[in-house]
Amino acid sequence: MHAFPQGNTWHIHPDPATLAQRLTVAIARSAREAIATRGGFHLVVAGGGTPQAAYALLPQWGGDWQCWHIYHGDERCLPPEDAERNSLMLEKTWLSKVPIPARQIHHIPAERGAEAAARDYATALPAHAFDLVLLGVGEDGHTASLFPGHDWGMEKGSPATIAILDAAKAPPQRVSLSGWRLRYTREMFFLAAGSGKRPALAAWLRGEALPAATVGTTADIWLDAAAWPGTPPTPV
Repeated sequence: MHAFPQGNTWHIHPDPATLAQRLTVAIARSAREAIATRGGFHLVVAGGGTPQAAYALLPQWGGDWQCWHIYHGDERCLPPEDAERNSLMLEKTWLSKVPIPARQIHHIPAERGAEAAARDYATALPAHAFDLVLLGVGEDGHTASLFPGHDWGMEKGSPATIAILDAAKAPPQRVSLSGWRLRYTREMFFLAAGSGKRPALAAWLRGEALPAATVGTTADIWLDAAAWPGTPPTPV
């Protein structure tokens, strides 16, 4: 664990398998604390391969599934059965294996199109803060579907959801939680693995205004050694 002045804590692990295991333990810990304190655990999930490995381990570590509430940080506007849908990955990897009540699993209805889905999903979000938000870091520094050069919805008065019609990566239509809504959480974890993430993470450490860095001003960043841009610092 490595602390830096900007308020982030960087967790650097030797390989993706260790990263996934430690991340799973941290998610389960956050769930236990939220359920014990507030009676429920409101989790925003991320897509991608790095969190997928942790989701596969969660059935072994999690519990009190009737108290979990699941939301998505973003979704691609594709048919529900498309392999690129975050919701499909989540169902196959984790949700089909645990008894979270269906009414507490809030998938983004992105098959309706970005604008309609964003409008509808805003009504599914809780009025209170999330307990934990999981986010990835793209090679260009994007997070959720908040891309460089776009409005990230950082102002508190911005809509909680954003319809993206021209994403920098296919498919162009997506739905994302806005920056301020992602930040309205008790804990935030960023996840990144592999050398392809090094340039974006180096830019983050230099203080560049990337979407991920702008959203994650106070967050835990979970990496494998390959993603860390340089020699890991001495633990503090």
